[in-house]
Amino acid sequence: MVTAARPWIAAVLVASVALAALGACGGDGAPDDGDDDAPDAAATPDAADGDPWQPAPAVIGGAIQETATVALDGKIYVIGGFDGALGIQDDVRVFDTATGTWSQGAPLPQAVHHANAAVVDDTIYVVGALQSFQFTAAGVVWAWTPAVDDGWRELAPMPAGTERGSSVVGVIDGVIYLAGGLRGGAAVADVSAYDPAEGTWDDLPDLPAARDHACGGVIAGALYVAGGRQADIESTAATTWSLAPGGGGWTDRAAMPTGRGGTACGVIDGRLIVVGGEGNVAVSSGVFPQTEAYDAAADAWTTLAPMRTPRHGMGAAAWGGTLYVPGGANVQAFGAVDTHETFTP
Repeated sequence: MVTAARPWIAAVLVASVALAALGACGGDGAPDDGDDDAPDAAATPDAADGDPWQPAPAVIGGAIQETATVALDGKIYVIGGFDGALGIQDDVRVFDTATGTWSQGAPLPQAVHHANAAVVDDTIYVVGALQSFQFTAAGVVWAWTPAVDDGWRELAPMPAGTERGSSVVGVIDGVIYLAGGLRGGAAVADVSAYDPAEGTWDDLPDLPAARDHACGGVIAGALYVAGGRQADIESTAATTWSLAPGGGGWTDRAAMPTGRGGTACGVIDGRLIVVGGEGNVAVSSGVFPQTEAYDAAADAWTTLAPMRTPRHGMGAAAWGGTLYVPGGANVQAFGAVDTHETFTP
């Protein structure tokens, strides 16, 4: 559905029809995954069907995966990651949801991937990430206020021994919470709280089990962690846990219908929308097309329309009732794309 608020959608739909015609002649260069990928093919409905998934302008600068993605003032910020040639990027790519245009933001102080990022007030924070192709954990803490700063400010690093990337990140009352993540090639159960106003860190109760590449968000003052894995791509989990600061430890919640890691997610109307992922042994691409939503009030999951382009290794951010899902990879492990799609429940 084309709305007046996002007139760029109409132009993208027209372009998508033209690209589809080229793709029918093999012009898209995508690998042939064989008959066992039939679920992926079935997950690509026509844009004219009222599909809640819609194409959006391709990511500026080309293919990118293993990014962090946040929303601030109607703009989607895509931070760091691997490009299609496995180069690690310091880019910050910015999508304006009102105009449908991309621009380049202030580059990071150094190239990272699997960054942990959050927004507090008008400032974007990176609190930990991974560096190099050895996935070395870095305790970097950077801040950028786009309306004020020309570039990122380097702040005091994370406490020694807590450095990590690929964590679930959420903000409650101005405090940034990190749950799980990857350090030293292994998933961790660490949970940390960073108060950017005070520049202080606190340790919180560990996750019930170590997780990396999980997804989550904050609903009604509690942090939710869904899925993930333990370093190995196919060691996927369907667990859902919640933590209310000051209310004790972690609470078991309803399990995901489809356990997976490498997902992207965002919170819309009290629901955690979880999309994509990798570790899918049912298809040769290894990528999940599933879109599933967790209703925190009902403690229940529902299955929604699958992704048009199944991917993993992307971030996502919600703005104005729409989830923006830029980049990622369309095959397990590495295979970055510049695909950008939106999901409006």
